[in-house]
Amino acid sequence: MQANKDIQEELRLWQSDFFDPSTIEQVKALSKDPKSLEDAFYKDLEFGTGGMRGLMGVGPNRINTYTLGRNSQGIANYLKKKYPGQDLSVAIAYDCRHQSDSLAQTVAHVFSANDIQVHLFPSLRSTPALSFSVKYLGCQAGIVLTASHNPPEYNGYKVYWTDGGQIVPPEDKEIIHEINSIGFKDILFKARPELIIEVPESVDQAFIDQSCAQANFNAPNKESLKVVFTPLHGTSITAIPAVLEKAGYTQVHIVQEQATPDGDFPTVASPNPEEPEALAMALEQGEVIGADIVIGTDPDSDRLGVAVRNLHGDLELLNGNQCMVLMTAFLLEKRKQEGLNETDFIASTIVSTPLMQVMAEDYGVECKTTLTGFKWIADAIKKHPNQHFIGGGEESFGYMVGDFVRDKDAVTASLLACEMAAYAKEKGKRLFDTLLDLYQTYGCYQEHLVAVTKKGKQGGLQIQNKMKSLREKPLDTLAGEEVIWVFDYQSSLATHRPSGHTKTIDLPKSNVLLYKTAQGSVMAARPSGTEPKIKFYISVNSPLEKAASYPEVKTQLDQKIQAIIQDINI
Repeated sequence: MQANKDIQEELRLWQSDFFDPSTIEQVKALSKDPKSLEDAFYKDLEFGTGGMRGLMGVGPNRINTYTLGRNSQGIANYLKKKYPGQDLSVAIAYDCRHQSDSLAQTVAHVFSANDIQVHLFPSLRSTPALSFSVKYLGCQAGIVLTASHNPPEYNGYKVYWTDGGQIVPPEDKEIIHEINSIGFKDILFKARPELIIEVPESVDQAFIDQSCAQANFNAPNKESLKVVFTPLHGTSITAIPAVLEKAGYTQVHIVQEQATPDGDFPTVASPNPEEPEALAMALEQGEVIGADIVIGTDPDSDRLGVAVRNLHGDLELLNGNQCMVLMTAFLLEKRKQEGLNETDFIASTIVSTPLMQVMAEDYGVECKTTLTGFKWIADAIKKHPNQHFIGGGEESFGYMVGDFVRDKDAVTASLLACEMAAYAKEKGKRLFDTLLDLYQTYGCYQEHLVAVTKKGKQGGLQIQNKMKSLREKPLDTLAGEEVIWVFDYQSSLATHRPSGHTKTIDLPKSNVLLYKTAQGSVMAARPSGTEPKIKFYISVNSPLEKAASYPEVKTQLDQKIQAIIQDINI
């Protein structure tokens, strides 16, 4: 964690003539609120697992023209050192959030001022479209202005590299070093307009075409599948309706109250499809029209929530792990029909369901397990160019089909979800029945996420102390089951507790701690890289003999999860 700043020195800087009059006035106004002032000025806003994300406002610990300008100047400096003498270009996109369009213009101005060509989308676009465009346009880097599913007061800055994936080592640390080595007065803000090029519609069409090429499996009777779709006021309205139409789905019902992009997200408390409340309007509309499937995406269209009919015929929101295993099993089966080979692999993360590894072993393919965050899955693809990536995901409602996009992609995943539902319907089944078939084959896996918010400076210290406690005083049991392995990804050591034997973890260091019991129950703890939260990921499992027993087995697994939550005392 970085050292705290001299707040008074920072205040003097932010009230100097370099800063615009509006910023200076906002700093003066903030001085009347000491607690908010401290939080805005005590440190620099840092890069995390998903880039930089934070509250909008004045100060070095906020998203604003100067912090994003400094990021862009640092990246521009790095690009010139990394690719000396080359013609450089970056792609820039932005979502529906307040100031995203103007901040994107600021970022474009800085790169152009540094003699770097900018491909700027003319209006809001999805994160997967930006990832695609970086490779498609042959750019060295890409930026998307988004705070994903965070509340309206947030914004963010994601950085992508030449392969279309988010930055990973060594680029991330080297870029951060460049950013930290410059001051605000080093930023070149004066644009060169001739270097800022509007991204043409042909790029959007190429993205839509590729999305269909990856996820259209010619499912039967598509016209009979009733789909309700909501973009939750976000960017997926620019792509998902077009993709579904191109693939042949004619009964796509858009939630009109949520169809218009709006950074206030007026119809939801949080624009996060992980939360059932965010899809309440879509679920209501789904019941009215008798929908087979309901799909909702977050503001930048990298995450999706999917609801399908359960055993009782009611629409039920699947969790991210359930979506992931359904999609992966479908893709594995399709690949098997073509002919699986030794180069095929799927991917997931250390905090996602162990069922991904179980399925991979059954199909005889590799499952690469990465750190949390899709940048690591993209990195695994980049590092193994001679292997074929089938698909992969993580528990946080993200999935990637193939490798034409190198980040979680709700656009292509939405089409895949519809294809799976259409195939199931043709067989007289529901997609939920397909999930239960998997549970009967491999075991019933139940996962749960607990996210505890700890805001501000004191909250950060509380998160540190909780992680320290779990490391120094590891739990002996989880729900009465003996903990046999403790994986500490910060020290890169896995400890077999009964014997004391240790082994090295072959992954980059990360502040994650994972416990595993003899029965296969798992609890992982990690501070969020993009939000003031500490997250606890829990996975438990049990055999499932028949589909009708699922409610009873689920209840038993939920009880075990609650017991684990009690054990970790949160």
